[in-house]
Amino acid sequence: MDKKSIIPFGPQHPVLPEPIHLDLEIQDEKVLRAIPNIGFIHRGLEGLVEKKDFNTMVYVAERICGICSFGHGMAYCEALEDVMHVEVPERAKFLRTIWMEFSRLHSHLLWLGLCADAFGFESLYYECWRIREHVLDVMENTTGGRIIFSVNQIGGVHRDLSDEQVRYLNTRLDAIEADVKNVEKTLFHDATIEKRTRGLGVLTKEQAHDLGAVGPFARASGIAIDMRQTGYEAYGQLDFAPVTAEDGDCYSRIVVRTKEIYQSIDLIRQALSKLPKGDLNVPIVRGMPKGEAMARVEQPRGEAIYYVHGDGTRFLKRFRVRTPTFANIAPLCHMLQGANYADVGILVLSIDPCISCTER
Repeated sequence: MDKKSIIPFGPQHPVLPEPIHLDLEIQDEKVLRAIPNIGFIHRGLEGLVEKKDFNTMVYVAERICGICSFGHGMAYCEALEDVMHVEVPERAKFLRTIWMEFSRLHSHLLWLGLCADAFGFESLYYECWRIREHVLDVMENTTGGRIIFSVNQIGGVHRDLSDEQVRYLNTRLDAIEADVKNVEKTLFHDATIEKRTRGLGVLTKEQAHDLGAVGPFARASGIAIDMRQTGYEAYGQLDFAPVTAEDGDCYSRIVVRTKEIYQSIDLIRQALSKLPKGDLNVPIVRGMPKGEAMARVEQPRGEAIYYVHGDGTRFLKRFRVRTPTFANIAPLCHMLQGANYADVGILVLSIDPCISCTER
């Protein structure tokens, strides 16, 4: 009988951009069980509500994760706006939606590049990141930042788009879409990619549902769940449907994220065409936050939940975040059971893990 071994995977590994740590129970080359061990980079950001006032915490929330920065800041502001009964101007809602979708673009392109790198396709990795640079150029032009944007504030946004910038965005979107179409030919039809991803790491629809998977990870298993359908910000005024696939394998996760890139481009175009005139923000007239509220948004990696509780002072009593990677760890560990040890790296990467988000 083959002997069982416990092999630590991470927190440092050549394939992984994130310091995730798993203890893998291995028999021969098969994974029998995966035990997650989180806490390696815990920063205690939620506890900073005791030292940073509720306005300053917008910038702390943005730093929960660099790649998902804009979505974290937006979700925090939505929760405080609910507590303080602040009605955000329509123009600000559309601007938030536009920048959120650009954030999704750069996150998905980053992941596609890392995925290509995981199975040794270096030229594809560089091409995906080259396209991502154009997205970051757009963000720098419109917000002043490339990764951390700091344009959200409670009650709206700090920055606006001029007519010239709107024309610039439409032009750059055309170029980005053309580049993605060229890459798509390789992503969907290259024999190497299909061999390394088709049938690998299958998570059925029932398993994804029962284990609480979220985001592209869940949608690749056929679950049409997307928090944007709740209509927060300007999403209720835009036309779209969740992108899904049915096979639930690594290849399906590539397909879903690639198609979501096109969806984000379409959503940005819709929002730009409907961008209303008006104010960028409204003054806060209720003073200090008192009460509790929860906001749910669709980050690039899936649903993020924000909870805030104010007691009438400038320091929140409680601030809690449930990130998509935290939700996806349980289905990931289930998916790893029975996998070959050589495939663990790409399987972990296929959920697009963000341990910085998870541990905060």
